[in-house]
Amino acid sequence: MTDTATPTAAGIAKAYAGIDPVFRDSPLMRHDTADAALGCQLYAKVETLNPIRAFKGRGTDWLLATLPRDEPLVAASAGNFGQGLAFAARKRGRRVTIFAATTANVLKIAAMRRLGAEVILEGADFDAAKLAARVFAQQNGHLYTEDGAWAAIAEGAGTMALEMTRALAGAGNCLDAVLVPLGNGALLTGVGAWMKAEMPACKVIGVVDAAAPSMQLSWHAQKPVTTQSAASIADGIAVREPVPYALECMRATVDDVWAVSEPAIREAMRFCRDHYGLLIEPAGVAGVAAVLENRSALAGQRVATILCGSNLTPEQIKDYFS
Repeated sequence: MTDTATPTAAGIAKAYAGIDPVFRDSPLMRHDTADAALGCQLYAKVETLNPIRAFKGRGTDWLLATLPRDEPLVAASAGNFGQGLAFAARKRGRRVTIFAATTANVLKIAAMRRLGAEVILEGADFDAAKLAARVFAQQNGHLYTEDGAWAAIAEGAGTMALEMTRALAGAGNCLDAVLVPLGNGALLTGVGAWMKAEMPACKVIGVVDAAAPSMQLSWHAQKPVTTQSAASIADGIAVREPVPYALECMRATVDDVWAVSEPAIREAMRFCRDHYGLLIEPAGVAGVAAVLENRSALAGQRVATILCGSNLTPEQIKDYFS
């Protein structure tokens, strides 16, 4: 099922007042050594200190708070959206089934199950799991909840932008750009909806992994462009079939979409460890990677990004940080 409304600043303000406080008011950090290394002022919104260690709890909690129906829920997830949905469903006593790829992060699979979701592993990648989830929902009369296809999910995610502008208003600062990891699009369209209303001079830029470019290709083509694969280390943004609703919302909320290399993503993960003392998963550092690869274009500017997930297996930690 796809929403017909688009995310708005008014909806984001309402979401901020209504979502579970455990997901609200995360830190917005700057660090002198990071700024010196990058040549710009970087404000990093840290979304790893909540019960699911990712930003997805904002949008999923608001979605379930606004859904009038009580039928079982079905979704597909690389892991963090599923955790958010399971967390929100458990709180409300709702049944949820999550489809994940057979290659999904085992830590995230275990977390979804621990939060009460039934997790079914099917398909070689996220988009194959999404197809299986959609068929299952249709066959069983359950509500299919697609990340990136609901205004409420984007508005919940957009509360991060609300918090950023409020924090910066107190310091008398205006951002030049905000760099947002781009997967299914809810985070980008939510942040974009708020920034265009409240800080319109700020450029809103989505960031994809160059190994999973479908959203960037679709943005430039102004229509969905599917790729044969999305062989990315950043599972949270490894999309090969765009969500048309998200692309439509991006028309009014996004200025550009950049792609970053996987070496830059790895460098960004180490950068966050060294300067912020944080272990962030690959998708969560896409914005930092974009700064690293575009130092000259962003030199001297005030830039923000979101460190939006920290669910790493021990094997990933050994690989990325050794």
